[in-house]
Amino acid sequence: MIEAVIFDWGGTLTPWNRIDNLEGWRLLADVLHDGDAERAAALADALLAAEDARWAAVRDEHRAFTLEQVLADAAHHHPADVPAQVRESALALHRDFWFGQMPTDPQAAPTLQALRERGLKLGVLSSTSWPREWHEARFRSDGVLDLFDACVWSSDLEWTKPHPEAFRAAMDAVGVDDPGACVYVGDRPYDDISGAKAVGMRAVFVPHSDIPAAQQVPVDVHPDAVLHRLADLPDLIAAW
Repeated sequence: MIEAVIFDWGGTLTPWNRIDNLEGWRLLADVLHDGDAERAAALADALLAAEDARWAAVRDEHRAFTLEQVLADAAHHHPADVPAQVRESALALHRDFWFGQMPTDPQAAPTLQALRERGLKLGVLSSTSWPREWHEARFRSDGVLDLFDACVWSSDLEWTKPHPEAFRAAMDAVGVDDPGACVYVGDRPYDDISGAKAVGMRAVFVPHSDIPAAQQVPVDVHPDAVLHRLADLPDLIAAW
């Protein structure tokens, strides 16, 4: 019997969108190096390189990281003695750039509500560098935060998907002990589908994302179902 449904975030609860990561870093760097285009460009490039290196470690070793660690990795390109207010303004621009690129799928709220009405516990497990506060602000503004029993962000963990400990953390958060009573919904065959099935969950694949080649890991895995619309999930799970 299914007791809980746990979702990936980007590309699953949000429509997939190819994003120019450098543009987001440039917005931040232009504030920190106001009036110095050359140093701002160097900082943006360093931040992108640091972020890419961190994501490579996620792919190869499943080591979680945070936005603050990315900023620290590029610290030699930061200006000295940045006022806290300026730093917060720079981070807010970076955050808002991403918020504009990753809205919550309009089908998410009615789908989540339908699942809750059936007594299912709902959660999120996402590999992300964003702080919890950013994610909660995004969900709150889109009216879905209160529909989840728990949200687990790898920025609060030691590991990312597909590490078993990440999935166990999500199970613990929603209060379900039996992985066989959990369904995981995600858009990445390696991170999401293979990770969920390795711990004994059922796995539903959302096949719309164009995963960057640098983040792909070949894997021979078969989901329990393929989902083209979030709205179809309640009926799919009801059949189980």
